[in-house]
Amino acid sequence: MSAAALWAAHGPIVPIALPLVAGSLLLLLEASRSARASALVPWVSLLATAALLLASVQLLVQADSGVVQAYLLGNWQAPFGIALALDRLAALMLVLMAVVALGSLVYALGGDSRRGVHFHALFQFQLMGLAGAFLTTDLFNLFVFFEVLLAASYGLLLHGDADGRRARLRSALHYVVFNLVGSALFLIAVSLLYGLAGTLNMADLALKLPQLGPENARLAQAAALMLLVVFAVKAALLPLYFWLPETYASATAPVAALFAIMTKVGVYAILRMSTLVFGAGAGATAGSVAPMLPLALATLTLAAIGALAARRLNVLVAYLVIGSAGTLLLAVALAEPASVAAALFYLVNSTLVAALWFLLCDRITQARGGSDRLQPAALGPGWAGLGVLFLVAAVAVAGVPPLAGFMGKTLLLQAVGALALAPALVMTVVALVLLSSLLMMVALARAGSLIFWKPGPAAAPAAAVAVVAPRPAQTAHGLALAGLAAAVVASAVAAGPISAYTEAAAAQLFERQTYLRAVLGAQPAPPAYDVRKEMRERGDAK
Repeated sequence: MSAAALWAAHGPIVPIALPLVAGSLLLLLEASRSARASALVPWVSLLATAALLLASVQLLVQADSGVVQAYLLGNWQAPFGIALALDRLAALMLVLMAVVALGSLVYALGGDSRRGVHFHALFQFQLMGLAGAFLTTDLFNLFVFFEVLLAASYGLLLHGDADGRRARLRSALHYVVFNLVGSALFLIAVSLLYGLAGTLNMADLALKLPQLGPENARLAQAAALMLLVVFAVKAALLPLYFWLPETYASATAPVAALFAIMTKVGVYAILRMSTLVFGAGAGATAGSVAPMLPLALATLTLAAIGALAARRLNVLVAYLVIGSAGTLLLAVALAEPASVAAALFYLVNSTLVAALWFLLCDRITQARGGSDRLQPAALGPGWAGLGVLFLVAAVAVAGVPPLAGFMGKTLLLQAVGALALAPALVMTVVALVLLSSLLMMVALARAGSLIFWKPGPAAAPAAAVAVVAPRPAQTAHGLALAGLAAAVVASAVAAGPISAYTEAAAAQLFERQTYLRAVLGAQPAPPAYDVRKEMRERGDAK
């Protein structure tokens, strides 16, 4: 079999298998007492992440053909065996994950990766969990991959210097408790669905849920709503987002940047389930995402107010992440191809700019002597470059032209205006989206003026003296920041192709039959060695 044919047949498993193998190898290298093995750790991690990005881009090109590719892991036909599926949405999420991961890892090589044990192995295992969540076609395996990425995130969250250990422990406790409760609800919902439908394969559920009798309608609705609550915890939807600001603000910069993709896992799961399983024609569970519309609007509004009230730069950025999640869930709740296409376009920019913001916050904090308080303080060398990056990131996240955040919100408002909604609802959505953008602009303008325009104290105390990082750290940090900033700008320059791709991805999501045929119709590969045939031949010979 040629390399191209081998990749075409087995490509979808690579984003899961590659970080799994790399993480296992890194555990062995990190446990070794050899200096040579320890020196290999960052290079193995970097090489594996770069390879993951290349593989994800190749899968994106492959998925852009419009064909949904199913991969039968145990060579058992779905729904009896474990299956993966690659479509446009899954490929887009893989590429975003890999870009954010590479930028975060390069930044971590500036020193953050040495602030705790097993950083690189945990980093790779979290990538494995993320990739599996995007590719799986089975609800139970989605739960398993959620637990893999969460277990890795628990360890990564505790990485850092001793100075902020108490804050990290406190926020980690809230984070763990919230997610353990979510995991328990996930299991209950999965058990209910399996008891009702006899399957957990999402494609099979899409066929069997509409066939449930009226006596099972309430149970099916309860299971659907519990699943949405679980995914809303991951996506930071009101009132389930209170764990996020302090958790993200207390994490180290590369960990927080990688966590920026974790909220998108919840958005992805809601989008996948609402279009495939709980969409039109799903019987009692149809329209389960309808309650999200007012909650998404409230999340967007309160996130803007939280950003305005923030007194620390990291907390402000965490509220910006919540605001982007509210915008995405608003578009998903409208449940129309145009709104989902706008959400996917906005998803690209919001994910990249969130990762950029967390890394930029760390550099600004270092330049201000370790203080992330939004108050006047002396700035160290290199403040002009940080100011330019601050301006680019602020324009991108606030939805101001000419960057892609503005284009994403414009597409969303156009989609809202074209839908057959009540005029009062249309006016409310438009007003709140514009108001939240205005409040975020004010919050960012105030933060920028306090950081870059207000003079520091005349006699700065020792704690406020800027810390100059070593040159290797500066190089790693600069490369990561420049790469993510270039990706943010590139998403605006390539707005046309990205918009075409997201429109095609949204259309594919609403054409459920393509996904159903691909997953349920995938046939096991013929065995390379037919034992039964040989046994028959031997029996005939005797």
